[in-house]
Amino acid sequence: MENPETREGLTPGWPYPDWLDRFAATMNPGLARVFRFMGLDEVEATGAGAELVDAAGRRFLDCSGGYGVFLHGYRHPRLVEAARRQLDHLAMSSRVLLNPRTIELAELLAEVTPGDLTYSFFTNSGTEAVEAALKFARAATGRTRLISTWGAFHGKSMGALAVSGRALYQEPFRPLIGDVTHVAYGSLDALEQELGDDVAAVILEPIQGEGGVIVPPDGYLAGARRLTEACGALLIADEVQTGLGRTGDLFAVNHEGVVPDLLCLSKSLSGGIVPVGAVVGRPGVWEFFNEAPLIHTSTFGGNPLATAVAAEAIRVVLDEDLVGAARRQGAWLLPALQDVARDYPTVLSTVRGRGLMIGMETASTGVGGALMSELFHRGVVAVYTYNNERVLRLLPPLVIRRDQLELVVDRLREAAAAVAAMHLEEVPDAAR
Repeated sequence: MENPETREGLTPGWPYPDWLDRFAATMNPGLARVFRFMGLDEVEATGAGAELVDAAGRRFLDCSGGYGVFLHGYRHPRLVEAARRQLDHLAMSSRVLLNPRTIELAELLAEVTPGDLTYSFFTNSGTEAVEAALKFARAATGRTRLISTWGAFHGKSMGALAVSGRALYQEPFRPLIGDVTHVAYGSLDALEQELGDDVAAVILEPIQGEGGVIVPPDGYLAGARRLTEACGALLIADEVQTGLGRTGDLFAVNHEGVVPDLLCLSKSLSGGIVPVGAVVGRPGVWEFFNEAPLIHTSTFGGNPLATAVAAEAIRVVLDEDLVGAARRQGAWLLPALQDVARDYPTVLSTVRGRGLMIGMETASTGVGGALMSELFHRGVVAVYTYNNERVLRLLPPLVIRRDQLELVVDRLREAAAAVAAMHLEEVPDAAR
């Protein structure tokens, strides 16, 4: 009989070894302890649409969506086929000759992004996209100071971490890149007080994701655009989590008609198939490349496999009206979740969001881990926001069906009832 441990993948129904022990022994013992404490020892095997399947064949409705990666669902047929087609030609680029797939993606991004956003630089992740945008802003303006917001999350590399807004992730790695100022998110007054002729860029998430799914006041993005233009600073929109329809518009900046100078994308641009990221910029920002066209490069960034899939990912969003799906499904789901919160105030204090980007804030930190675990054991995957352990975020694939969302709400109600009976208000969160 074939040994399942030697198989290339994990087939549902096959027995499997203790992967959690092996994870602890070779990767991250601390995280393994958290997984074990919460009973999260299942092993993923495959998935389709909004469903994730473990190695024992158990199905989960994935409402975390790979932290926003699986906007199109798991293994969307058109995206799998796009990858297969490209593998018959070139997966990686020579970096010497031009590659049509990369150029086609840049053309498509210039077409669908707002205003005169024209030029693209491709990366392998959202963090790298942010790093590039920060460098481009300094090069384009000749200035150094960067303004970000408290609670922001832009990645964990040195530059992206410096403009993120939580000390927990920053302290062990200081000194980070300097000349960075943080202000309160959503406050134009706070932003205006810090702006000056030394500021290269202001970087904002249109909705703070890891900060707890914080939707800013109406007019905030448009106001930030006016203030940055007035002092000659650039506006960087980090749409790594919000981009490509998540919030009910193709880009979240579209809700206020804002054209940023630089727009960062990743996560859903990958189609859940191949890692990719992008920075899309206005023509004036790109002028520094004229003097030094190789001043910023990436060996794997913009490879033909990733860009072929990314272009198809955009086409799928447009062809299948996933933007409209996010808007319609979110309009039903948000009030349904708020009803659960009203019925279980000791578990959920508030539910907020836009489209299918929703945050459920728990009544205390101790409740969050228990609710996440209860949902998981009822076949629903939801995860914390990095910068606020009291908030579980829902980022389901935009292909999720209404009956599946109804099941999520039912399971949340069951989980909330179970947690309410535990009286966990003072229990510290295991993942902190």
